Amino acid sequence: MILRMSANSSLLERSLSAVWHPCTQMKRHETLPLVPIARGEGVWLYDLDGKRYLDTVSSWWVNLFGHCNPRTNAAVADQLGKLEHVMLAGFTHEPVVQLSERLRALAPSGLGHCFYGSDGASATEIALKMSAHYWRNTGRPQKTEFISLQNSYHGETLGALSVTDVALFRDAYGALIRQNATVPCPDWRNAEAGVSPEDYALRCATALEAHLQEHHDNIAAFIVEPLIQGAAGMAMYHPVYLSKARELCDRFDVHLIADEIAVGMGRTGTLFACEQAPRPHTKHRQERGISPDFLLLSKGITGGYLPLSVVMTTEDIYRAFYADETARGFLHSHSYTGNPLACRAALATLDIFAEDDVLNVNRTKAAFFNRIAQPLRDHPKVKNFRNTGMVWAFEVDTPHADFAQRCFSLGLQHELLLRPMGNTVYFMPPYVIREDEMQFLVTHTLKVIDRLI
Repeated sequence: MILRMSANSSLLERSLSAVWHPCTQMKRHETLPLVPIARGEGVWLYDLDGKRYLDTVSSWWVNLFGHCNPRTNAAVADQLGKLEHVMLAGFTHEPVVQLSERLRALAPSGLGHCFYGSDGASATEIALKMSAHYWRNTGRPQKTEFISLQNSYHGETLGALSVTDVALFRDAYGALIRQNATVPCPDWRNAEAGVSPEDYALRCATALEAHLQEHHDNIAAFIVEPLIQGAAGMAMYHPVYLSKARELCDRFDVHLIADEIAVGMGRTGTLFACEQAPRPHTKHRQERGISPDFLLLSKGITGGYLPLSVVMTTEDIYRAFYADETARGFLHSHSYTGNPLACRAALATLDIFAEDDVLNVNRTKAAFFNRIAQPLRDHPKVKNFRNTGMVWAFEVDTPHADFAQRCFSLGLQHELLLRPMGNTVYFMPPYVIREDEMQFLVTHTLKVIDRLI
């Protein structure tokens, strides 16, 4: 087994002996050492030897305002001195009430009720169950099916896997899950030459319409990642698709679930990705895009500090469960639902958004990054360079089947945490990234690509 002969070695050995790491073939770590992190500051992670790595992926898309952010630290520390946890069944507390009220004020109109979970997959499970249970409570129990986009990802628990279209998971766990239908993804990379992203999105919406026309009597909900499909290789699409999806779900009496676990909290350029959809002429028309029936949030909501997810939904759905009979209530719980520490971290996240005018600042940063990234865009081996908000992605034309692993390893040598998906390299850095750090990211990524091809 190859290990670094340094202060890191002991921790590496202990981790390999005791820790089973997520989505990891552990045997690979016989030759590809783990990276033991001792501390973080801003966009940087530091190992036990003091070597730094620019966290280009926000530690699995969760860290918004940098590692060890002083304001979030202070909020969590203050809460530690008051209340660390109380169960939310039969009890409540100030942080969860404040967070729910603030989210209601910020979210697309009509989303007035918050149900809390622990992570993104939990939020998906909650929304799927809540949708199907709603139809049962309202006299249409046959509506138990779901649809999602091709190449979709909504989590790895069994319910979430039923709407996740990733072959690796489907092949491994298909016998355990209920397979639901998928409809074509409006990813503009799939459009023929000369077809605009908007026209391609409208064509895919026509396929959604055809599916709903035939199967809507049995469909509870359509779940979609707005604007960007993360695990599909940062597949980006025109927001008109969301508007059409809202219209079609209204027409065919199907819930629309917006999975903003990865793309919410400012990542696409607006606080919620759904805000960017053109306003349809439906009962959901409003000033800021479309309103889904369920909005799922997690990852960045606590700034990367503590596990938390929330499902926001409407008064109509909430009222369908409001009854004397226990069986009509929503039957779901987590021991740490609405944890006060996590809620305080989330409140600190919302404070930073408000106090620092983050969305406007990010637009300036994104424009700067797009300018300095021109050498990447022009690289002869780079294809489909694309950007939405604070997300960038591109494919590398490479002969290496193990490109992702090679890129990751070489990135570490250049002080970058790069985690490609296949041959897709992407950046989702913390919002606190500075201009000199952006330049560092571009310059060193170019060095990695040039050494890999």
